[in-house]
Amino acid sequence: MGLGFFLLPVPVGGRLTVPFDIAIGWITDSAPGAVALYCLTIILAGAVVSVAAARKRPIEGTFLDGFRTAPVILAMRALGAVLALVFFFEIGPAMLLQPGIADLMWAALAFSVGVIIPIGAAFLVLLVRYGVLEFIGTLMRPVMRPAFRLPGRSALDSVTSWVGSYSVGLYLTRELLHDGYYSKREAYTIATCFSTVSIGFVAVVAQTLDLLHLFPLIFVIYFVCIYLLTAILARTWPTTSVPDAYLAEPQPEAERPSHRGILQEAWTRAVRQAEDAPGLWRTLGRGFGDGLVLAATILGSILAVGTAALLLARETPAFEWLGRPLVPVLSALGIPDAGTVGPAVLVGITEMYIPALLVTEAALPARFFVAVLSVSQLIFFSSMGPMVLDMFRRIPVRAWELVALFLIRTAILVPLLAGTNALLRWGGVL
Repeated sequence: MGLGFFLLPVPVGGRLTVPFDIAIGWITDSAPGAVALYCLTIILAGAVVSVAAARKRPIEGTFLDGFRTAPVILAMRALGAVLALVFFFEIGPAMLLQPGIADLMWAALAFSVGVIIPIGAAFLVLLVRYGVLEFIGTLMRPVMRPAFRLPGRSALDSVTSWVGSYSVGLYLTRELLHDGYYSKREAYTIATCFSTVSIGFVAVVAQTLDLLHLFPLIFVIYFVCIYLLTAILARTWPTTSVPDAYLAEPQPEAERPSHRGILQEAWTRAVRQAEDAPGLWRTLGRGFGDGLVLAATILGSILAVGTAALLLARETPAFEWLGRPLVPVLSALGIPDAGTVGPAVLVGITEMYIPALLVTEAALPARFFVAVLSVSQLIFFSSMGPMVLDMFRRIPVRAWELVALFLIRTAILVPLLAGTNALLRWGGVL
């Protein structure tokens, strides 16, 4: 059920998708009013319960413990609750209700994340409790450990982001961190390097830039960039500064006995895990409940930080100024329309879709460059940033580290993609 929900290809409307995507789309499209009320309710509940958790002591081991957070995150949840009321009732400053702010942050991000997390969590728990995690972990360990300094089971986190959503991948990473399957350093690497945008969103970016005919090429280059950058960043600061300590009793992957084939060993461990798993409905219920709690804690932060980031990008010339020093660099690297591309290189830290909107009229090579760059930068503060800060505060992950990671990724990607761009132009593809 878990594998089918996330991986089974289903033809819908002339394209291939998965049941997970179909379910989320059906819920958000068929009942937007109910989804809006649900999002408002859990955001308000998350803010109220978080304030209660901050005021009451002791709360260790209680329901309130899951809502305890740092004062700055608590302030974000409270601000998010205010913004949810503004967006829901459509009463407030015109700046907040303008197109590109309210529709993106509320009807797109809040609705999708609010529905994705509890439903995705319910089915994702099946993969963990019934042996898929052990199966993939055993098979992929010879690849993941030397390439990325990660356990083989981290391949499952990556797959869930590719075919589902980075929010589902982050949920899986957090659960495995808290259960002792990942150390702090491993969880940090996975959360900041494997929280990729889904295949479907890459297609949306390609369509926006009139590059759908080049989608296979865009995806292949994106795929290579993600794993190349992960291999590099797993061995550099700030990842290497995070200790290899565990939050729970460590559950490291066992060495494979030399007398067994790897496929046989993977199957044996998977079956052993499934034998000890709880019942199906109990497993689904626990995953759904954990997902609801998680959605209540992070949706407010996403609204607060994301809205602020989008307002900074739309209402101020900050990114235009920051992008100006990049114009001569991009020109020297052979990127056409460098004056347009410059701001797009950095504005992706606010929301990964904005760079595409800035270069829709640029030359083909410039659009191709921005398409791959924007989805490969990964760190953006309209959604992924506040989610990581809130979900992994026990590592902890800091905001300035995420900004540094964005800049490091960008510094590596710009010359890499410029070289790729030049090669494709020489070959007549662009």
